[in-house]
Amino acid sequence: MDTGESVRITLRSIRAHKLRSALTVIGVVIGIASVITFATFGASVEAEIVGDIETSNAGNIYVFGTPADDDDFDRTLQPVFTEYDIQQLERIAGVEAVLPRGIVQTQSIQHGDQTLARQQVTATRPASFTQNVLVEGRSFEADEEAVVVNERMAGSFSENLTAGERLTMTMPDGSERNVTVVGVVNGTRGEVPVSEFARQPRVYVPIDPFYDSVVESPSAGVRQRAYPQVTLVVDPRAIPETQSAIQTYLSGESDARSLSADDTELVARSGNDFVEEISDVIERITRFVTGIAVIALVVGAIGIANVMLVSVTERTREIGIMKAVGARNRDVMQVFLVEAALLGTLGSLLGVPLGLLVGYGATRYAEVTFSLAPLWMALAVGVGVLVGVVAGLYPAWRAARVDPIDALRYE
Repeated sequence: MDTGESVRITLRSIRAHKLRSALTVIGVVIGIASVITFATFGASVEAEIVGDIETSNAGNIYVFGTPADDDDFDRTLQPVFTEYDIQQLERIAGVEAVLPRGIVQTQSIQHGDQTLARQQVTATRPASFTQNVLVEGRSFEADEEAVVVNERMAGSFSENLTAGERLTMTMPDGSERNVTVVGVVNGTRGEVPVSEFARQPRVYVPIDPFYDSVVESPSAGVRQRAYPQVTLVVDPRAIPETQSAIQTYLSGESDARSLSADDTELVARSGNDFVEEISDVIERITRFVTGIAVIALVVGAIGIANVMLVSVTERTREIGIMKAVGARNRDVMQVFLVEAALLGTLGSLLGVPLGLLVGYGATRYAEVTFSLAPLWMALAVGVGVLVGVVAGLYPAWRAARVDPIDALRYE
């Protein structure tokens, strides 16, 4: 029996049981759509985050300490990079700017009659803000009683903050400092890579007069300001060489090495390093969640196997007639395998657009750019067809073993 004849018999059987076939196909459709939805959403989130990081942090190298115990977050924020270290880092070939960052503790920030508690305040240099990150206003100047806020912080109040408005910062000792908002930004040059939709409300202040964390410099022998993290803006064409030189200094005679615990590693990470790590995490999550969605495909396979077994029982007399007129066991098996494969293929073809539609809706809700996952789409369709074939193997084998004499007697 040729394949065309098997397809005609299969289509006739499907038309004869439209509702049953439709319900069977729905199981595969849901499985395929689930896989494509999760894969597409994961690819979209990854593309959004990686795109943000690559665009805004291409020439940055981030210097910080990482303790052996990953849970010891407080030690990560220990101020160990002294002004002496800053000066030495500025002398390294390829370094265009050094932007130290420190944390200023506050109890609250007040604007009008609205108060926000425990907002993160970061002390940094005016060079952290270039013209392309300014949404409104300007950067603060050194020694100025002024702040710059990011867009998330500006929108945290009932009335959006704008340049020229006043804030009241309550310090840990209860004293208050009145400051002027001089600018609103959408990021900084010294910020550790993070996607736009993951940014937290931030307030930035000049190092002097707000930041006062000091330690005694082992190299200079005097008390100096020290910072928990430093960002270096470097020539993008010389990142590997510059990163290596920075790492060599940190591991050698730097103040940070002397002030850090023995099990704390001082690292210099480029924006590309963060991109690779973040991409790896997102891919693992996508694979895990998509793997769960594959369970729906297993349910669809069980549905196809069940329907095919019922079909074998219903068509026992038909099988007997086919064999009586010369059909071989492999011909009978082919008919049922084609029907199972056709159900799986139909479910796959319907599941792809549905999965893309739901995935697109999810990306609109999350406000990320929609991106396709071609590999997952092809894999999902292939698995859908394979599910149909595998689910039809036993019913087809069972149909092929039907005795033609008993089949003709079957009522």
